[in-house]
Amino acid sequence: MADKIFGDSPRKEQYVTEAAISNVQIVVRRASPRSRIVAIACGLLIAASAGAGDRVGSYNTINGSIHVVAGTPAEGASTVNGSVKIDDDAAADSVSTVNGSIHLGARATAKSLTSVNGSITVSEAAHTSFVKAVNGDLTINDGAEVSGALSNVNGKIGVHAAHIGGRINTVEGDISIVGASHVDGGILVEKRAGFTMSRHSDDPTIIIGPGAEVQGELRFEHKVHLFVSDHATIGTVTGATVVTFSGENPPSVQ
Repeated sequence: MADKIFGDSPRKEQYVTEAAISNVQIVVRRASPRSRIVAIACGLLIAASAGAGDRVGSYNTINGSIHVVAGTPAEGASTVNGSVKIDDDAAADSVSTVNGSIHLGARATAKSLTSVNGSITVSEAAHTSFVKAVNGDLTINDGAEVSGALSNVNGKIGVHAAHIGGRINTVEGDISIVGASHVDGGILVEKRAGFTMSRHSDDPTIIIGPGAEVQGELRFEHKVHLFVSDHATIGTVTGATVVTFSGENPPSVQ
């Protein structure tokens, strides 16, 4: 299945299926991981079907990937089954998918990035207001900025010499904050929903490397392994014991 391509591609080809939909602001508060998946998936499915056939300035499809190239007006991009790629130097409004990854290219901008099952990558010097996934890795690369929150339930979170203006939030994900990264809103690892029997190897590992700075509270509502470089700066820690390390990498978790 061909990607849906928006803008002037190098071959001047457009494989466009337009099913314009109303933007849905999904707010999932402290619910269980299963409830979050259902809420986000239902919200996207309802939005995709509600305005089918009416163009409202968004690029949307149900089955298929979306490709937004540079030089086009900033509009929304949404799919249910498929990935979304925003090219280098391109612009988009709210970007979302249920089953698929999202890639925001270098120096590109987007209002928000949301995925239920899939990874999200913010490339070098790109900018977005917030990044949210349920099951998926989140990677924020050199010089990128997320002005708001960075959150998931399951999946690794990596911040590499980037700026996070809000809080980093997860339940089960490992977190790595390295290079000259700045996190303004602290870290929250939420308690697991329901009854779980956690094994040592399943506890999240949190690494704050040399040169990184995390302001605000670092709050952990269940067990984690917290490693902080002796050349990093952090705020108040609640619910975990800090293991300080020297050099580039922390010791292995035993």
